[in-house]
Amino acid sequence: MLALVAGADPFATLGLIVKGAAGSKFALLETLNRATPLIFTGLAVAVAFRARLWNIGAEAQLYAGAVVTVLLGTGALPLPSALLIPVIALAAALAGALVLLGPVLLKTRLGVDEVVTTLLFNFIMLLFVSWLLEGPLKDPMGMGWPKSPALEKAARLPRIVEGLRLHWGFALGLLSAVAVWVVQTRTTLGYEIRAVGLNAEAARFAGIPVGRVMVKTALLSGGLAALAGFSEVAGLKGNLTLDLSPGFGYTGIIVAMLALLNPLGVVVSAVFVAGVFVGADSMSRAAGVPTYIADILTATALLAMVLAIRLTRTRVRWR
Repeated sequence: MLALVAGADPFATLGLIVKGAAGSKFALLETLNRATPLIFTGLAVAVAFRARLWNIGAEAQLYAGAVVTVLLGTGALPLPSALLIPVIALAAALAGALVLLGPVLLKTRLGVDEVVTTLLFNFIMLLFVSWLLEGPLKDPMGMGWPKSPALEKAARLPRIVEGLRLHWGFALGLLSAVAVWVVQTRTTLGYEIRAVGLNAEAARFAGIPVGRVMVKTALLSGGLAALAGFSEVAGLKGNLTLDLSPGFGYTGIIVAMLALLNPLGVVVSAVFVAGVFVGADSMSRAAGVPTYIADILTATALLAMVLAIRLTRTRVRWR
């Protein structure tokens, strides 16, 4: 219908989206490349939401990881690449974890709504990054553009396929998904997270330290979101700019919900959402249909998922 309004054949438009997302080696790898940050932010949201910690601030945590990546990857640590990259990744994850630690402590200690605090942190972090790029982190060789200096070669993630943009951040995302699945299904922490998410009062009555579990969940969630910033800077962009993320933190919420908060499902969901956006970009150039159709498609998919879940929990009786 939307394609018809734009004056295009809807079936041809759909075919162009599929072709643009997976119709060639280049298209498929570009889809996987776009899916990489969505895997991390989707995992961050899935972990937090499982414990009913409504983390809407993955965008802030992503930028925190990106800032630390630039600070440590531009000559601050004289280490070989084999050591430098893991150190930067861990430091970036720690930065993202600390960004979410504040809102969760406000929630557990003072009862402050984390939806508000995490959402506001997104704008605070963007303003902070803007100040950094206009001041301490501004590239003196950037011809006035607000961007950071480029990372050293030793701090860059290598490409999986030479000559194309897909980098080893995607593999790190897959490993992270498996690790989160193991934590959620095979560890005591995973059991506690599920218990707190199902009923915090019952979990507290059973002896589970709810506040401590929420803090651990926040540290894990914030660290995962920060790895999205690390992978984008170290694997793709090479430096920090204010438009590093076109909304990966918010899109991660859609990814997590489409996956029903399942860590392994997040990978599939992220690839699907990335494919829609990559395919829509290609389709727009070929058919002249605005790329905003990708936002509508993902929103429709989410609404369909919510409706399906609702129907599975509703018993319909015919009289």
